[in-house]
Amino acid sequence: MIVSPIGRWIAGALAALALLLAAYAYVDHRGYARAEVHYKGIIAAEHAAAVIASNAEVERQAARQNESKAREAARIAKMQAEADQLTKQIEELQREASEDPDAGRTAIGAPSVQRINKVR
Repeated sequence: MIVSPIGRWIAGALAALALLLAAYAYVDHRGYARAEVHYKGIIAAEHAAAVIASNAEVERQAARQNESKAREAARIAKMQAEADQLTKQIEELQREASEDPDAGRTAIGAPSVQRINKVR
């Protein structure tokens, strides 16, 4: 046991210092825990906002792709209709050429000129 006054004073100072350090560590830990909870909440909110933004962007891109596909389908249908019309015109001109009584002549007659002009 410490019986000298200096020894008791040193022991008391060490005990007080230990209590101060323990109080500081406790307060510091609680502050850290509060900050951790606070920033975890902020991070969770930012993560949720990022997920919502990502989903909105995916939906926007899907809508634009669907619009693009619809325009492409309309253009393809138009081109197909034009191709069908040209095919019918070619068949009609070939039929007229095969029925032309002057088909074997070396000179071009008026019906042949009209058929050629239809192609232009």
